[in-house]
Amino acid sequence: MQITPGRNIAIKVPAHRWDEMVAFYRERVGLAVRRDGPDNIAFAFGEITLWLDRVPQQSQVDVWLELIADDPDAALAHLGSPERDELEPLEGVEGHWTSDPAGVVLLLRKD
Repeated sequence: MQITPGRNIAIKVPAHRWDEMVAFYRERVGLAVRRDGPDNIAFAFGEITLWLDRVPQQSQVDVWLELIADDPDAALAHLGSPERDELEPLEGVEGHWTSDPAGVVLLLRKD
């Protein structure tokens, strides 16, 4: 079993920080926009896609990372991490939401 970094990083942004976060990455950092929607925006971050997701009920910023595994169930067991599939729907994705020991959310999925 092998676990590798994915191609996505998500920053979950409280609504009161949304406009300044989008402006920061678009205008100050100068990242190119890959996709723009009402509640999320995706930027080219090298070979990675950096997603900003507006989360109105959230009070602080969270960073979520993606990991790729050929067998997500075995990888979850190997990591010894909790299954947290209640976080967001995984429609059309074979994998699990989990977290590292510090609480960083990880999407552990099959490529």
